[in-house]
Amino acid sequence: MGLIRYSATRLATMVATVLVGCVVVFLVMKAAPGDPALSILGESAHPDAIAAFRHKHNLDAPVLIQLANWFAGALRGDLGLSLTIAGGRPIAELIARRLPNTLFIGIFAVLIAVAVSLVIGTIAALYRGRFIDTIATSMAVLGISMPDFWLSYMLVFAFALGLGWLPSYGFVSPLDSLSGAFYSGLLPAAAVAAPMAAVYARTLRTALLGVAHQEYVTAARSFGFRPMFVFAHWVFRNALIPYVIVIGLQVRYILGGVVVIERIFGVPGIGSLMVDAGFARDYPVVQACTVVFLAIVLLVNFSVDLICSALDPRRTR
Repeated sequence: MGLIRYSATRLATMVATVLVGCVVVFLVMKAAPGDPALSILGESAHPDAIAAFRHKHNLDAPVLIQLANWFAGALRGDLGLSLTIAGGRPIAELIARRLPNTLFIGIFAVLIAVAVSLVIGTIAALYRGRFIDTIATSMAVLGISMPDFWLSYMLVFAFALGLGWLPSYGFVSPLDSLSGAFYSGLLPAAAVAAPMAAVYARTLRTALLGVAHQEYVTAARSFGFRPMFVFAHWVFRNALIPYVIVIGLQVRYILGGVVVIERIFGVPGIGSLMVDAGFARDYPVVQACTVVFLAIVLLVNFSVDLICSALDPRRTR
């Protein structure tokens, strides 16, 4: 019952956060400079044409009425129509086509970061103070220091233009070809994963070293268990809690990095859609993309809470 009550409370908090986020994003979009009617019709458009455009898209209604209409449509799965960048197409359709690309790059990047950090962080903790620990720590510092956009161009120069192993631009949707998505998405995912892997590795190393000196670990060693058995059952499992928490906290930075990476590598995802919509003053699209990003962050944080609760049941008591 503790886990059920905890999950229900977290879900209620998520719903409230999404509602508040929708209101804030809507008001910010309305307060932003620019006019979608002028963006699509031009500065020299006739006032009657501008007025007709605003009336057609409900832009001349009071802000609270617009907000209420948007909420009513969102509850039905209707996020409105694109004003400028897609010529009146449903925004839900645009997001449905692009969201799998963004999710694929993000999940691919997390998998790479987790795999690399588990190896580097564990080795650095097991060989603390030795030469291999120094190398692993130095690699982590280097990874944290590299901006993702700079690393993106370095990867393109090395593996696309130099060696010719991977494409430098363009992306194959996982809905069209899963193997093509892995092939074309390796460089973008690696660019996003490198800084995260460095943060994860340092977190895991610190957590492992901290847990290794706890009293219950010392007691387990005194019972005569093998060192690797103690490490796997007492040290590593408890060190995963702060490690998993950091992974959840880094999701917001993953999404921010994906926005930049999608522009560099030509990935048709939510990030590039939001940037294009922002420049085109397509406020409904920007708002919908922002709400989708917010929902993804909240869902990932909720999943992280459940994983941490499974690792340490005391969190839900």
